[in-house]
Amino acid sequence: MKPNGCPDGGTAARLTPRDLQIMTNDTLCETLENIARFLEIKGENPFKIRAYVNGARTIETTTADLKQLAADGKLGELDGIGTALAEKLTTLIQTGSLPFYDKLRGEFPPDILTLFDLQGLGAKKIKALWDHLGISSISELEQACRDGRVAALDGFGEKSAAKLLESIAHQQQNAGKFLLGDVMAFASELLDDLRAHPDVSLADVAGSFRRGKETVHDLDMLAASRFPDRVMESFVAHPLVDSIIAKGATKSSVRLKSGLQCDLRVVTSAEFPFALNYFTGSKEHNVRMRSRALEHGWSLNEYRFSAIEPDADTIPEIYDESGIYRALGLEFIPPELRENLGEFDAAENGTLPALVELPNLRGAFHAHTTASDGRASLADMAAAAQDLGLTYLGITDHSKSSVQANGLDVKRLADQRAEIDVLNATFDGFRLFAGVECDILKDGSLDFPDDVLATLDFVIASVHSVFTLPEAEMTARIIRAMRNPYVTMLGHVTGRLLAQRDAYQVDLPAIIDAAAETHTIMELNASPHRLDLDWRWWPLAKSKGVRCAINPDAHSIHGLHDLVFGIKSARKGWLSKTDVINCLPLSEIESILTAKRIHFGL
Repeated sequence: MKPNGCPDGGTAARLTPRDLQIMTNDTLCETLENIARFLEIKGENPFKIRAYVNGARTIETTTADLKQLAADGKLGELDGIGTALAEKLTTLIQTGSLPFYDKLRGEFPPDILTLFDLQGLGAKKIKALWDHLGISSISELEQACRDGRVAALDGFGEKSAAKLLESIAHQQQNAGKFLLGDVMAFASELLDDLRAHPDVSLADVAGSFRRGKETVHDLDMLAASRFPDRVMESFVAHPLVDSIIAKGATKSSVRLKSGLQCDLRVVTSAEFPFALNYFTGSKEHNVRMRSRALEHGWSLNEYRFSAIEPDADTIPEIYDESGIYRALGLEFIPPELRENLGEFDAAENGTLPALVELPNLRGAFHAHTTASDGRASLADMAAAAQDLGLTYLGITDHSKSSVQANGLDVKRLADQRAEIDVLNATFDGFRLFAGVECDILKDGSLDFPDDVLATLDFVIASVHSVFTLPEAEMTARIIRAMRNPYVTMLGHVTGRLLAQRDAYQVDLPAIIDAAAETHTIMELNASPHRLDLDWRWWPLAKSKGVRCAINPDAHSIHGLHDLVFGIKSARKGWLSKTDVINCLPLSEIESILTAKRIHFGL
């Protein structure tokens, strides 16, 4: 599975010939979105702008071989791709550049697209800032907010200026952080190329990426080779590399075109297990590992065990990373658990959980369609789920209060329920479950009455507005919603958007207790922008008997692939397949979805 979606903001770099072999749909999608943004800033025809936006959506959701379609002159056969757009895409795919885009980009300062990364700024406001104040960068915007120019601008005001300063501060606090989802593709490509190198015998990714942290600051690669100089030459010349920070005999650091720093260390095959363990971390985990080694009379570093006492235990032969743990009297500790949060006691006592794995998932919930703010039809989402080997998919378009997301009213929801029933009659061994992502209103009531919710197979309740309530009020609001017998699951529990928006204030232990009391399933939202509920809280939820649903929150067919990030986070939260409801087969999942209603006597 690959991460979903087009990157937000930034500019598509000119590609080298080697890049053409690895061009992804995301690159094309990003270019079309950036063209639309530039055109909107210029005040161009809205229909022209919409053509590029629709084209980006088509590219994002298609499963067709675009390179082959371009070669055959058939890109224009895709829905949403007109003749002019097909010609531009063909040029970009076949040459790696697009003169129209280069010219358009040259009309603006290079940093203007970074303004789209800020919460609260869209194209119309960016156009106003550019037209009236000449603002084209975040630093210029910050200064204009502080000196009062933004507040004085029509359509902004003091409150807007203050919120923009908060957004800028939040971005600065998260500078240098990359989402797991943004890094996955780079890590996979670099690792595949390392393993394919003729002089590399072993290779892996280490660091916080291997541990499944939700954000990473850099990428740590490791390889074993008898010819490190040859490996280093290939690494620093990789097409993903933008610049070389440092190049040495056994370690090099580069800056990728994405801005991410990537380090490669080359060791011998004998050293590889130790280096992989050490550079995976965490630091706290490594301290405990060295302490256990000392109990045997050994020192442990990134290269080997060494005896430090005359009567030290005999050092066993180590052939892989699990051998290091066995030598220290421990079960192998999966990388995701290496945070010194109880994994050593469990590994010593034989109580480590069998962590959930991606193939364990039989289905998924929380998927949007074009009925609200999704980018694929109901039938296309069902087909994509089946292509992934899933046997069920829960559809949850937004409810009516989510106006910005084209939320469904009662009639449209009923129409979708009927459409799902028709589709289900055509499936063999697959089922769509009819649901809704129902807004939790400010007072904790729900966006639809009970008689409407009762017509659905399940309901996800989520907060989508009024994020600034005091902790006690927000907690009471969510708990009131969970007490509704028709609320099957609680969606993206804290509302956080990683590196964009902090979680709202909420008493999570109280929420977890309420979920246990009301038999409400809690979502692990697998979107790499959310990963919410945070992995740090799942051991507590698990201890209370709260069940988890790893939900992709998919707004396109590619969004279903985000389940891979949910699995990483679930593993980090010590969850096994018995803790995750969508590891159950189709024959058993319906009883889980109705269990809460039965508990309430419905």
